[in-house]
Amino acid sequence: MSTRLHPRSLACSMALALAGFSATAAAAPQMQASVDMGAANASQSAHVTLVLKLRNRDALAQYIRDTVTPGSPHFQQFLSTRQFASQYGASATDIARVQAWLRQQGLASTVMANHLAIRTTGTLRQFETAFRTSIHDYASRSGGRSFRRPVAQPAFPADIANLIATTTGLDTQRTFQSHRIRTLPLSGQHTVLPMLRTAKTGNPTATGIPGSYTVGDVADFYHINPLYQHGITGKGSTVAIVTLSNFDPADATAYWNDIGLTTKPNRITQVHVDGGGAIDGGSGETALDVEQAGGLAPDANIVVYDAPNAGNGFIDAFAQAVSDNTADSISTSWGGPEIYNFAALNVNGASDTDTTDVGDLVAFDEVLMEAAAQGQSVFAASGDSGAYDTVRGLGFGGGPGQFNAPLTVDSPASDPYITAAGGTTVPYSFSVTGGPTATIAKESVWGWDYLETYLDANEPTDGGWHQYLYSVGGGGGVSVYWHTPFYQAFTQGIRRSQPKQTLVYNDPASGPYTYLKLPAHFRGRNVPDISLNADPQTGYIVVSSSDGGIISEGGTSFVAPQLNGISALLTQSSGHRVGFWNPQVYLLQNVFGYGAWSPFHAVRAGDNWFYEGKPHYTPGAGIGTLDVANLALFLKGGF
Repeated sequence: MSTRLHPRSLACSMALALAGFSATAAAAPQMQASVDMGAANASQSAHVTLVLKLRNRDALAQYIRDTVTPGSPHFQQFLSTRQFASQYGASATDIARVQAWLRQQGLASTVMANHLAIRTTGTLRQFETAFRTSIHDYASRSGGRSFRRPVAQPAFPADIANLIATTTGLDTQRTFQSHRIRTLPLSGQHTVLPMLRTAKTGNPTATGIPGSYTVGDVADFYHINPLYQHGITGKGSTVAIVTLSNFDPADATAYWNDIGLTTKPNRITQVHVDGGGAIDGGSGETALDVEQAGGLAPDANIVVYDAPNAGNGFIDAFAQAVSDNTADSISTSWGGPEIYNFAALNVNGASDTDTTDVGDLVAFDEVLMEAAAQGQSVFAASGDSGAYDTVRGLGFGGGPGQFNAPLTVDSPASDPYITAAGGTTVPYSFSVTGGPTATIAKESVWGWDYLETYLDANEPTDGGWHQYLYSVGGGGGVSVYWHTPFYQAFTQGIRRSQPKQTLVYNDPASGPYTYLKLPAHFRGRNVPDISLNADPQTGYIVVSSSDGGIISEGGTSFVAPQLNGISALLTQSSGHRVGFWNPQVYLLQNVFGYGAWSPFHAVRAGDNWFYEGKPHYTPGAGIGTLDVANLALFLKGGF
């Protein structure tokens, strides 16, 4: 059986081959998870984004490094969007060539200010003609959503093909997951233990109750209160939330008011990208992101970029937030398994045999490099499925349970130019009615196998618990696409990818089929970078009208916006943008380690179903949790 690759796919395949990937050829039609419903309505309109290639990528990478390296002549010399476009975006000549070709195809186009993307509008028939492909509708075999996608990768004329990195928008198949999860309905009392490291300060917004924590408790856990006591509240800074659902801003206002927190009035601005996201099941995600980031930085401005959860929505929302360059820091709590970018496309209903569509990874990376050069700190949730991101990361046409669970990481958190937010469990006690009280005595890597152990011992008949437990925990592991970045090169505890990891599709009719054999011992980017409390059992209250009012949740969805809010405090404290966090925090940890004056605390206990807590970096919790007041002192002094 042979595999036919399109021109762009061939380049991707070569890159993956160098990384050690083995991609299996296309499966028979009966093994598809979706049904080809035939040609899509060619008269319907579509919005497609052409992502252009960076100029001088190596020089850009060095410039980013210089902006966060004390002593460099470019230290803290962040670029404006215009400067970035001039130095690293596509040239005016190249943009003119692409736009001239688009006009010939009858397609309207608009160039983004960063010169990294061209947005186009037209009918599907026009795009089919221009991109030399057909576009079909598909329906999920599991009875879920329907979508459209090209049957072959878009192809471009030779004179512009080398200018285009990827396209997004014609394919509406893939959706992303929000990384929040509800508290497990354990019966019995939860009793909080005294927190380690920091004493209660009397902050009126803190509850001290696991499952009902607020931003005031976060301030207690991670030594943020000294900043508040010195008037550091995020004043003068702006945070952005990139999300795939719209929400009611009144939810955030109600949350802040209900916990007795005074915030800056009229602080929320909404930007609806590509028509905006819907008010739907993900709206609670947007609400909690705004509540957490804006609660920790009560005087910061907030810009919410929401887009549809399909096609080019996620990329476009991120690109807009970065190109606008209004926000000093940005967070997202959405993502999906990194390895699904490499899976054979016919798993999801396409007849094409391209096995290496890494377009999303490439597009995110370019946008994130721009953010770093502009001094924008960016954070992404690492996921809530522990070391096995595919278990709860399904975003394709197939239904749950159709794929196995290799060790995986979440994207875009796995990108080397973003700070990946991991999860812990803070100390607490719990019990089940009739059972003994169990205690998490110190902050631990979050993984619900600790509940599995307890329930196996005290509820031996199971009672259905296991389906809720595996593999819930803080996302973490090793990328099998991105190489180990320079800032992790000398960090103790950095891991390589594990051997014998495969992506298998379990077809109900035909049995298992292996689509990918993942590279073993690959020197990949390790995830996460920083962790904070994320266990729903020690989780937070959220006000979400779309979810019925006040609910209790957890997940790394909370950590990303919390780091966003913390970054806003650090921006005010230091008097300038913090910039790309990772090189700075890894250097601090490598030099100063863990101690009374360190900005970090190692997470030495627990696991995320594979990676255990350690007295150094671990893919369970990164370099550890924060002492924000100490971090502020280091950053303010330029180390």
